[in-house]
Amino acid sequence: MGMDIMDLWHEMGWFAKGIVWTLLIMSAYSTGIMIQKWWQMRRAQGETRKFAPEFSQFLEEDNLTEAINLAEGYKKSHVARVLGGALGEIRPLIQDGSVTVADINSAERAVEREMLMTVVDLKRGLGVLATVGATAPFVGLVGTTMGIVNSFTAMSTSGAGGISSMAAGIAEALITTAIGIGVAIPAVWGFNYFQTKIDNLTAEMTYTSKEMIDYLIKGVSGEFGRSRFTREFNTAGQSPISK
Repeated sequence: MGMDIMDLWHEMGWFAKGIVWTLLIMSAYSTGIMIQKWWQMRRAQGETRKFAPEFSQFLEEDNLTEAINLAEGYKKSHVARVLGGALGEIRPLIQDGSVTVADINSAERAVEREMLMTVVDLKRGLGVLATVGATAPFVGLVGTTMGIVNSFTAMSTSGAGGISSMAAGIAEALITTAIGIGVAIPAVWGFNYFQTKIDNLTAEMTYTSKEMIDYLIKGVSGEFGRSRFTREFNTAGQSPISK
């Protein structure tokens, strides 16, 4: 007995067709998310590859104003978003040379906030991929179960027995499980791929933000903050006995 996909489709009942349409919608939705995430991360990495060397060069040259302007120019770069947000917090203080330890702590908290929001943005949509990957086979299995039930019901009603009388109904039923597995596999692959990419991007953000904070710490104990930092340190370090 030969039967192609179109024959199976025409032989399917309304319930099985509803399951197939549900799986196709799930597949289209998850595929759209994967394309959007791939494009988002591709742009982020592309801009970061341009941004990071220039930003490091500006820090080495103590040209913080240009570093801030550079970060503001790369809107899609995950690293630029994090560093730009932190530098924006203390930009007025940097310009008048009054950065203190408290200001650096404020910048570090700004880095953490911006990094949190950036990671949330990067992870947006991954929950859909996880849901599709986990549930699509079970959605297909629902169609398979109901198809087999219908086959046995039809056999009982007609009084005909044997595997030949059930073959078409079972084939119709199993196709929904096959489609469900076919929908789930790309979604699982996509979820794992993007989760790994996000981990790598998070590591890049952490590394570069630590580099910037180290620069600010050196700056506080260096030219633009030496006198104020020393004064605050000495004041904070005085014990009650010495007063």
